[in-house]
Amino acid sequence: MRTRPAARAGQYAALLAYLIFLAFPFLWLLSTAFKPPRELGSLHPTWIPRHPTLANFRQAFDEQPLPHAALNSLLAALGAAVVAVLIATPMAYVMARHRTRLARAASGWVVVSQAFPFVLIIIPLFLVLKQLRLIDSLAGLTLVYVVWSLPFALWMLVGYVRAVPVELEEAAAVDGAGRLRTLISVTAPLLAPGIAATALFAFVTAWNEFFFALVLLKSPGNQTLPVVLTHFIGAEGVADLGPLAAAAFLATLPSLVVFALLQRRITGGLIAGAVKS
Repeated sequence: MRTRPAARAGQYAALLAYLIFLAFPFLWLLSTAFKPPRELGSLHPTWIPRHPTLANFRQAFDEQPLPHAALNSLLAALGAAVVAVLIATPMAYVMARHRTRLARAASGWVVVSQAFPFVLIIIPLFLVLKQLRLIDSLAGLTLVYVVWSLPFALWMLVGYVRAVPVELEEAAAVDGAGRLRTLISVTAPLLAPGIAATALFAFVTAWNEFFFALVLLKSPGNQTLPVVLTHFIGAEGVADLGPLAAAAFLATLPSLVVFALLQRRITGGLIAGAVKS
C-alpha cells in the first residue's frame, strides 16, 4: 500500500524529533567539554562555545587516572562479553533445538531474572565473592558481569538459533558430522551477526555499569571508569562541570566506535533474531 504524502511527512518528522531527542545529551556534553569556566557559569548558555578550549581535558587527565580506569573497564567489559557469549551460545542451541519442559522452564526463568533489581542481589553476590576472595578484584567484577549479562545473552541467542533452518543441520548429520561439529562448522557461522550483536550489548552493559563496580571495588587502582567519573563531584555535591564533561565524553567514545564498526552485523543480527523459520 502506498503511503500518503501527509503520513510520510509525519513519519519523517517523528523520526527527526526522535533523533534530536537521542542526540541532544551527547551534543550538549560535547559542547560543555570544550567550554571555558566563564561560559560554563553563564546565565545564557550557547550550543557552540565562543572560546573553545582543551583545558577541561588536560585538567581531567591531571586530576584522575582516566587511562588506567579505562583499561580496567575495557578488561572487565571484554572479558564479560567473551565469556557470556561462549557460555550462552551452546546453551541457546540446546534450548532452541530441544523444546522440552525443562527448556521452557529455563526460558521462563531467564525472562523473570531480568526483573530483579541490582539492590536485591548485591548482598548475596558480595557474600559469595567474599568466600571466593574476589572482592576488590577485576576478576570478581568480571564474573558478576558475566552472571548479570548471561540471561539476556541467552534470551537473544535462542531467537537467532531458531532462525537457522534445521534442514542445514540435518544435512550435516547425513554427511557424518556430530552435534559439536555441526554447531561449530554449520550453526556458528550463520549465528555470527547474532553473536556480534549479543557480544556488543554485553560489552556496552559492562562498560557503562556503575553500581556493582562501586560496591565491589575499593582500591583506587581497580576502579573502573564510571566510578572514577564520580570523583569529579566534590563532597558538597558540587560538580567540576568542565572536566567531568570532558571525561564523560571520552568515556562514551569506545561504545560509539564499537557500534560504528559492527553496525552492519548488529542490524543483520537483530533482523535474523526476529525471523522464525
